[in-house]
Amino acid sequence: MIQTAIVTGASSGIGRAVSEKLCALGYDVFGIGRRFDPKVETEQNVGVFHPIICDLTDTDKLCAIVKQITSEHTVKVLVNNAGAAYYGLHEELNPKKIQEMVRVNLEAPLILTQQLLRTLKKNGGYIINISSVTAKQPSPHGCAYAATKAGLASFSSSLFDEARKYGVKVTAVYPDMTETNLYRNADFTVGEEKESYLTPEEVAEAVEYVLTQREGIVIPELVLRPQFHRIRKKK
Repeated sequence: MIQTAIVTGASSGIGRAVSEKLCALGYDVFGIGRRFDPKVETEQNVGVFHPIICDLTDTDKLCAIVKQITSEHTVKVLVNNAGAAYYGLHEELNPKKIQEMVRVNLEAPLILTQQLLRTLKKNGGYIINISSVTAKQPSPHGCAYAATKAGLASFSSSLFDEARKYGVKVTAVYPDMTETNLYRNADFTVGEEKESYLTPEEVAEAVEYVLTQREGIVIPELVLRPQFHRIRKKK
């Protein structure tokens, strides 16, 4: 029986790399995103990747999608990856940006996990939450973003203890600076040296590592950092 994975933020960056990795591992992957490049969609549909266009803040649609997938497929893995980020002094943000980060980074993972938890208990499944190293340290100029990722980390820790006796494996992955478009709304980006950032593929390899441990072993937390701590100001 083909096992199924659901990945959010699957149209680019870490989510796309994780989806490709899961496909290579033999999973039937349902990738949720707000938009997909038509070329990518056509190419990926040749394999076992199924792009689903959905705004994660549309809760009714999201729940309906999950219900349909679980009624037709054996869901084994949920990867809560989608992220929204705005940077700068907290006073310079606006309520809409704060709300978007809370809903995408924290609310959506909570709801998706709640919708899928019974299924994952039945299937001895995995919940992998892509948090951020900002959840573990002060993050000036990223206070709200860090707060949402810290919330996701706290949820992961509590859920691990709640669900472990039912056979569900919960992991929080904490990537440092990664070469994605997450910083499109920031005045900085990753450093120039390869040693100063992670790639989406490297984060996807961490997900593979979590999934390929022997039965009975769980990795609750996995921190990924580049050798150098450097950022680059955008021109």
